[in-house]
Amino acid sequence: MPSIWARAVSACRTGIIISKTSSRTRAKYKAYIATVLTQAGFDKPQERSQAIFALEDKIARVHWSRVESRDADKTYNPWPTAEFATRAPGVDWVRYFTNAGIEKQPQLIVAQPSAITGMAKIFAETPVATWQDWLRFQLVRAAAPVLPKETVQANFDFYGKELTGAPQLRDRWKRGVQLTEGALGEAIGAVYVQRHFPPEAKAQMDQLVANVIEAYRTRIAELTWMGPETKKRALLKLSTFRPKIGYPVKWRDYSGLEIAPGDAYGNWKRANAFEVAYYLNKLGKPVDRDEWFMTPQTVNAYYNPPMNEIVFPAAILQPPFFDPNADPAVNYGGIGAVIGHEIGHGFDDQGSKYDETGRLANWWTDQDRTEFKKRTDALSAQYSSFEPLPGLHVNGDLTLGENIGDLGGMENAYTAYKASLGGKPAPVIDGERRPALLPRLGAGLAVADP
Repeated sequence: MPSIWARAVSACRTGIIISKTSSRTRAKYKAYIATVLTQAGFDKPQERSQAIFALEDKIARVHWSRVESRDADKTYNPWPTAEFATRAPGVDWVRYFTNAGIEKQPQLIVAQPSAITGMAKIFAETPVATWQDWLRFQLVRAAAPVLPKETVQANFDFYGKELTGAPQLRDRWKRGVQLTEGALGEAIGAVYVQRHFPPEAKAQMDQLVANVIEAYRTRIAELTWMGPETKKRALLKLSTFRPKIGYPVKWRDYSGLEIAPGDAYGNWKRANAFEVAYYLNKLGKPVDRDEWFMTPQTVNAYYNPPMNEIVFPAAILQPPFFDPNADPAVNYGGIGAVIGHEIGHGFDDQGSKYDETGRLANWWTDQDRTEFKKRTDALSAQYSSFEPLPGLHVNGDLTLGENIGDLGGMENAYTAYKASLGGKPAPVIDGERRPALLPRLGAGLAVADP
């Protein structure tokens, strides 16, 4: 796993303008590495820090940019495990796979081939002592939340203050809740759902989702630039969307996880091992399509292309996003736009590469894909012209999927709201007709037809 610095270097290669503070951040990162090594009791911390930083810089430079990393076609590269030794020499891959518990896998999906071959070369060329120091640093950094106060503070000073501008460390009890959620997420989620998400709220959400899906169906059918063959497949994909609302139909079993009072580090270590074992146990078995990849108490939502599913945890189904007692305009403008956003990811520049079964497969005619790309290129160029800070432009290629999701989400939520009125005018509340007419924001597949 590349470090924060490695990921930052990769981000720089996307064309984002580097701020004047980048050299300061590099210096502070090196100082942080030295601090961690000092706290862990290692000698020559400055010298070791320089070597670790140089190693991470090399690792970063063989990784792709964030724009390349979101390309579903480029990142799907099945490699037979038996061929790693010849494709990426420099690593004892048999030992690596065995120690990782994946030695029986016939093939692995390599997201960034050049990163694997590049890191294998770096591995072979780098002294073992440097790798050992890097691993020591990574272990302490990862465990920082459950280590002594000075280690917690040093971690926050860099990752919190320097990188995010956070003024102060969160209260200890809040950090404790976060760690507990990381280890026992669905156990806590079950309690959250019982307290905050009644069955009637779920039933109302079911109807909202169905209405927004119907709005997409209407708007796709009305597109003038898309041919009938592609349109048929788009509607088929839409019809197979699987909504997951509130919470899983079955909860995870944590009975095998040992929690010992007074042993924060031990609990953290055992929780990580428990999680690794959980996922390794899935290998060679049928896909569990009931599994969730967010906890119910998470304020977020997601679209999962290989499962063609849209997922809305219970915590986002609360005010201000969703209120069972609010006027429908409030809910369509809040959670309705979120629902539309997630559906839109199924038809954005990357999600549209997956078919109704979740396979990475082209279901477009060449002409329709060309027409689609004309519109997404225009949207990317529009966002790239935005300059939120002097000299810092949005990278429209990087944000394209989210931009399509946002615009399509708003328009389709509004379409669904109008349909829900059954031809009647929107009610007047507090002297104002709800909702105000949204501007026409079309671009992409399931949004306005330009």
